[in-house]
Amino acid sequence: LQYKRSHLAPFHFIDPFEKQYRSIRNQSIISASLEMAIPVIDFSKLEGKERGETLARIANGCEDWGFFQLVNHGIPVELLERVKKVCSECYRLRAEDFKASKTVQLLNKLVEEKGDAADAKRLDNVDWEDVFLLQDDNEWPANPPEFRETMREYREELRKLAEKVMEVMDENLSFEKGSIKNAFSGNGEHQPFFGTKVSHYPPCPRLDLVNGLRAHTDAGGVILLFQDDQVGGLQILKDGQWIDVQPVANAIVINTGDQIEVLSNGRYKSVWHRVLTTSDGNRRSIASFYNPSLKATIAPGTNKDDSATTLYPKYAFGDYMDVYVKQKFLAKEPRFAAVRAV
Repeated sequence: LQYKRSHLAPFHFIDPFEKQYRSIRNQSIISASLEMAIPVIDFSKLEGKERGETLARIANGCEDWGFFQLVNHGIPVELLERVKKVCSECYRLRAEDFKASKTVQLLNKLVEEKGDAADAKRLDNVDWEDVFLLQDDNEWPANPPEFRETMREYREELRKLAEKVMEVMDENLSFEKGSIKNAFSGNGEHQPFFGTKVSHYPPCPRLDLVNGLRAHTDAGGVILLFQDDQVGGLQILKDGQWIDVQPVANAIVINTGDQIEVLSNGRYKSVWHRVLTTSDGNRRSIASFYNPSLKATIAPGTNKDDSATTLYPKYAFGDYMDVYVKQKFLAKEPRFAAVRAV
């Protein structure tokens, strides 16, 4: 359910900040991007004399950004190149379906009716995105022939990387090793969810009328994104500004979801992010989600200093998802209040 396609424009999702976001929309996004850049971290340095510094940089990425990029993460470049190839080819085979989609039809209708009229209203119920989900137990595209084998190999590498990242978070949060994984699995009683969302954002003829993907935070745990290294568009909201997540060749972008925010008792934050449409590129985006089992119990974790007041409730992740699917594009704080009452 958390991967159901979203259909709402990004500037109507949080009433208290609506004026602020409208103001941000009218600013130059490029100027903000030049001032700040998402941290890029060499993951291989965890194994050497720079381990302490690398742990600190990852902690900073989790605490101050909610997003960071990993290079030298151990996933073979040859595999990443195959992933790019099969996913791009898979979209090529699906492109005609996207051209016939509801999204394209609605935009065409709006343009026909309004043209360049100043009162043309931005589409508020669609995203300019072609998307499908890969799970362990669902149907995968059969073409191109190499798709299934390549993506199974890739997902296994991503799953292992996610667990390594969670162990680093354990260490930085002074948790026992394996605490986050255990929380997600109910201490091994349940299987955590691991899904991969394969998206493409084709060139859009009217950037002013439709967004790629509306702003939201992710419901789950650790998200690992292999984004296009040529076509940008992903942005995060930081200090009141939308900041580009700059393309870095063969990097894996990590972001923390709502459940990591809870487990860390607010030390790590899930961050609002969105995807803009572009006019001259087909953006590829492959996001893998390492989430708790729906039966897992989530609550702030304990560490050596467990005297801190807990800021979040204790709940079953499935109950949180029942709230999230109804409130995904609204302020996240009421979600926790609502699940507290479940």
